[in-house]
Amino acid sequence: MSSEKSSRSKEILKCGRDTQYFLYNYAKVDHPTRGMVPFKTYPFQDDLLKEFVEHKYNVILKARQLGISTIVAGYVAWFTMYHKDKNVLIMATKRDTAINLLLKIKLILKSVPTKVKLANVTTDNRTSLELSNGSKIKAISTSSDAGRSEALSLLVIDEAAHIENMEELWTGLYSTLSTGGSCIALSTPNGVGNWFHKTCIDAEEKKNNFKITTLPWHVHPERDQAWFEEITVNSSQKDVAQEHLCNFNMSGETVIDGKDIDAMESLIAEPEYKTWFDRNYHIWEKYNPEKTYLLVADVARGDGKDYSAFHIIDTIEMTQVAEYQGKLEIDHFADLLLSAGSEYGECMIAIETNNLGYAVAQKLVDAKYPNIFYSSKGSNNYVEPYMAENMANVVPGFTTSNKSRPLIVAKLEESIRNKFLTIRSLRLVNELRTFIYNNKRPEAMKGYNDDLVMSMAIACYIRDTTMALNYRSSDYNRALAGSFSVSRTSLNTAIPGMLSYEADKRRKAMREKERKAQEDMSKYNWIYKK
Repeated sequence: MSSEKSSRSKEILKCGRDTQYFLYNYAKVDHPTRGMVPFKTYPFQDDLLKEFVEHKYNVILKARQLGISTIVAGYVAWFTMYHKDKNVLIMATKRDTAINLLLKIKLILKSVPTKVKLANVTTDNRTSLELSNGSKIKAISTSSDAGRSEALSLLVIDEAAHIENMEELWTGLYSTLSTGGSCIALSTPNGVGNWFHKTCIDAEEKKNNFKITTLPWHVHPERDQAWFEEITVNSSQKDVAQEHLCNFNMSGETVIDGKDIDAMESLIAEPEYKTWFDRNYHIWEKYNPEKTYLLVADVARGDGKDYSAFHIIDTIEMTQVAEYQGKLEIDHFADLLLSAGSEYGECMIAIETNNLGYAVAQKLVDAKYPNIFYSSKGSNNYVEPYMAENMANVVPGFTTSNKSRPLIVAKLEESIRNKFLTIRSLRLVNELRTFIYNNKRPEAMKGYNDDLVMSMAIACYIRDTTMALNYRSSDYNRALAGSFSVSRTSLNTAIPGMLSYEADKRRKAMREKERKAQEDMSKYNWIYKK
């Protein structure tokens, strides 16, 4: 008899320590065609169980019909069976959805054999149950005060993307978990901009305390391409993307087509370095003297909601090599721009001068940074720095207006659609997911930012239009000035310094050329006067 008790105690210990062992060996689930069958978990379900144990907050972006709600039910059954006085709340947009998950939990609890059962169901109602060890489980639909009075051990949010007021609800629910409670939020996608989408995106970028798990249709070992084609044959592209591919993008809503965003995701990479004091300066490629770079910055308004941001791109390969996004005082942001620009061979720096941008641009001027993007007022046409100081209608930086905004956004869309631009930043791709047309104006969805998007759009525009045209013009001016310095008696019409645009971008000694140009200006200032 004592041997039997010892054996039972060992099994109970195993079950209490290992969720997967408990479910696999002692639990049963209701199969739609075979009735109650042993709960034989799949590897991706086992991985989820480990995440539930190791992380307090889990968000699951899933395809339909993977059995995720069933594995969550199994975890809740184990959690309440082998832990005393736990309070679990199941919430869904519809009460029947929450009750359905509760029913799965009840069936699992009732299937557990006596030899490993530590608690019995003492109260069994349609929307709640209680165990003899003091644990409770309750199922509710969403409402403005849902769960606010509860002190929760575990909150399960089913079909979280479909709960309209989830942002408001989460504010109240989060405080109920402050004493050590956990949360599992699961859903298929339902467009962008909602709480679930934002939670997933922030989890990917490690901006919140959720651990994200993404489970598209093919993680299920019993599904292949033939199954996928059969199940989706009569479905729209939008439905397939949301129901099976875990794709937030919805056709027709975002400025950048969903397919192009998907294509960019395959090129996303972890930066080689995360630096500056806030570690928000991400670097994928170090400076290469054989290349020429462009830095474009967008300065935050200073209201605490926006970020200051910049990109550095390789202007030949059109590849993103570095990026910053953070909340810095303008003095510190100017210091970072000077440091980053110098680090990349004193590359050209273009600052979007709306709002606080002009103040930052002026700090670069005061610091005598040698390669600032100057533009004509009202046109954004590039003007060489050595010419700008003698022209009254020229300002440092790039101005975004109602006229120029559609043009620069169109250039970004064109560069991405034609695969001219290589983006490596997850932060930028996530911004593109919520960059939409709002009454025909391209802008960030309410509650989101577009600082990375707009600074990259300006980079594409400058690189592909104003820089290309004006560099050719400046070549001519420099060569003409140089020809006068060769001979005072005859005009040398040869233009030895005239280079192709691509070769020009590879100049290794920009600063030396600027110094020589300044000398030319002092001798032949009449050439440049308007």
